[in-house]
Amino acid sequence: MKAIIHTRYGPPDVLRYGEVDLPTAGGAEVLVRVHAASITFGDRVWLRGVPKVARLAIGLRRPKQTVLGRDIAGTVEAVGSGATRFAVGDRVFGELNQRGFAEYAAAPQNALARIPDGVTFEQAATLPTSATTALQTLRLAGVESGQRVLVNGASGGVGTFAVQLAKTRGAVVTAVCSTRNLDLVRSIGADHVIDYTRADLSEVADRFDAVIDLAGSHSVSAIRRILTPTGVYISSTGTGGPVLGSLPRIVTTLATSPFVRQRLRVLTAKTNVDDLDELARLVAAKEITPVIGGTYPLREAAEAIRAVESGRAPAKTVLSVP
Repeated sequence: MKAIIHTRYGPPDVLRYGEVDLPTAGGAEVLVRVHAASITFGDRVWLRGVPKVARLAIGLRRPKQTVLGRDIAGTVEAVGSGATRFAVGDRVFGELNQRGFAEYAAAPQNALARIPDGVTFEQAATLPTSATTALQTLRLAGVESGQRVLVNGASGGVGTFAVQLAKTRGAVVTAVCSTRNLDLVRSIGADHVIDYTRADLSEVADRFDAVIDLAGSHSVSAIRRILTPTGVYISSTGTGGPVLGSLPRIVTTLATSPFVRQRLRVLTAKTNVDDLDELARLVAAKEITPVIGGTYPLREAAEAIRAVESGRAPAKTVLSVP
């Protein structure tokens, strides 16, 4: 079968569109015929091996998994002997530990959810990592109706979902993004926008009940200045230095939290099938809409990742598998 392969760390140029063995579904796994896959921040970490601390888990000198890709949507092609949740032909989506940018992928049945009627494969492929992270972030923040919520990094894959999910909870949302994405975040429901190229986020006059930080562009102390005295700060960003990544921010957030009234939290998103079901239901009901900034055929995965890294493709970028 065709897949996107990389045997060493580096820029998108190291990716190759080539042949690999067809996987099989064993035990409680199912074999999925992939129709669409979306690009996540984690895919770029696996590609480049940056931050380097991540290599402790993904491979010190070269990637342990040579087929890239986490988030997929497709149809069940075969089921393992212990798989009981799905049947051949079911439309499913979910998150893998890589191996998703391919014509077929084997996945644990408990990592997948059904795609409801009215939701496309492309839409479903955007949900597993980004929408789940947004949902769990808002849940951790305890966002409620009437609260003032700021989303830093609002035009990204997680951010576009965070804005919409906060609105479904009745929050008043301020979105932070660059000039070219202001209309985008307004179109998905942001009540107010801040152009970070023209205004310093840490110096805004407003105070927020919750700050969802997906960009990591300001220090924790600077963010605290725009929180209410009992507000909550949620850090869910992978940005940072080339060696330690976001680890220093995580340490600062957790070390400061016990000594201040404001609640400072770090989210580590986890795969949850119930959350996938909830998100798919919201899409089917048109309460949220995945924002797809670009669609590329599988063989052009390298160009798709370049578009993501350059900022040319906001929100989610999807690979279609012919």
